[in-house]
This record gives sequence, C-alpha cells and structure tokens, in this order.
Amino acid sequence: MENYRRLIHDEVFWLAVKNTIVYCLAAVTANIVITLFLAELISVLPSKWMKTMFRTILFIPCIAPMVGTSTVWKYGILGTDGGLLNKIAGIFGIAPKNWFLTTWQMLLLIIIFTLWADIGYNVVLFTAGLEGVPREFDEAAAIDGAGPVKRFLWIKLPLIGRTFAFVAIMTMANYFQMFAQFRVFAANGGRNNTAMVLTNYVFKMSFDSFDMGYASAVAAALFVLVFMVAMVQNKLMRSDWSYE
Repeated sequence: MENYRRLIHDEVFWLAVKNTIVYCLAAVTANIVITLFLAELISVLPSKWMKTMFRTILFIPCIAPMVGTSTVWKYGILGTDGGLLNKIAGIFGIAPKNWFLTTWQMLLLIIIFTLWADIGYNVVLFTAGLEGVPREFDEAAAIDGAGPVKRFLWIKLPLIGRTFAFVAIMTMANYFQMFAQFRVFAANGGRNNTAMVLTNYVFKMSFDSFDMGYASAVAAALFVLVFMVAMVQNKLMRSDWSYE
C-alpha cells in the first residue's frame, strides 16, 4: 500500500501518464487515419498484383525487429553528426540539432517512427475489410451521384465497423505497451522526462533503481489504464450491422 500511496505524490509518474496518453491518442488517431486512407487507395487499384505489392511494401517494417529499426533511426536519421534529418536541414542552412535534448519534438519523432514501423499491419486489416464490402452498394451510390469521398464515409466505413473497432481497440492497447523505441530513443525519459512513458518508467524503476515493489505498482496502474480505455472503446464502438 505504501507503493500505491507513493504513486499519488510522484511527479514523474503523473508526467509519464500524461505522456503515455498524449502519445497513444496522437499515434493511434494518426495511424487509423493514414491506414484507412492507404487501404482505400489500395482497394481501388485495378490489378491484384499491384495490391499485393503495395501491401507487402507497407508491411515490411512490421516484421523488422523494433530495437534494430529504432537504433537505425536513432543514429542514421536522428544522429547529431551525420544523421539524415540534420543533413536535410543543412541543405536549407539550418544548423545541426541534437534531437535527444529537445522536449516535445522528441515525442513527436517517436510517434513518426512508430507510424512508419506499424502502419502496415492495419493497412492489411483495413484492406481486407474494404474488399469484403459488396460492390453493389458502392455502385448503387455512384449511380445516385455520390462521389468517392461520400461513398467511403457513408457506405464503406459503416460497413467495416467491426474491423474498425477491432483495429482501434488493439492498436490502442498495443501502443499503451510500446517500450522498445522509447528505451532506444530516450532511455532516461528524454530532457526533463518529456518522453518518459509508463512502460519505460516501469523498466527504470525495476532494473535501474532495483525498486521492484514500486515498479509493480506502476505496472498495475498501467494495467488499470489500459483496461479502462479498452472498456470505453469497446462500449463506444459496438457495431451491430448486416448487409440485408
């Protein structure tokens, strides 16, 4: 009980909670919007081999080890000396920047990396869902004069409700548990703990401070947070539909 009382007064814990929620809301929202857009583009391609090719290209980062790709991004793209991002900035006369000493930019860069590494999985799921929508509905709406955007928003999207709910719930639960990229990019939570999230805080308390009891309390708080979010999402996204 002392560990749970300690949570209430721990400023780093509450900052980690805030960062975790901000990261998940921003990353999950961006993930769903981008993957829905890409899935719709892929689903309307004329040939099957083109659909397979683009799905494969987008899915490749998903099967790469997260620690390995995080390391490549850290030193190859975000590195202060020789990093691709600073080289591009140098073309426009901007001096090299140490991204690991930034505040909100560090969290933004981790979100961008996560999207690059993870969107392929949801693209495959959404593409399968969109291809399962009967063509008759889309064709009937087109005959009535509905454009592609209206047909997607009012015909296809409601009919992939179960796929959408599954993707949203699983992505949110998965992102709350993201750890590898935070440990690689900002092992100590970044400057002023602005990139500290709950999973990294659990690891830090466990294996840096060797305070297993308090780390277990933080992990329990993370479980409660994920459970509450999942229950709310499940209630809001219940879908009961049929094609008849």
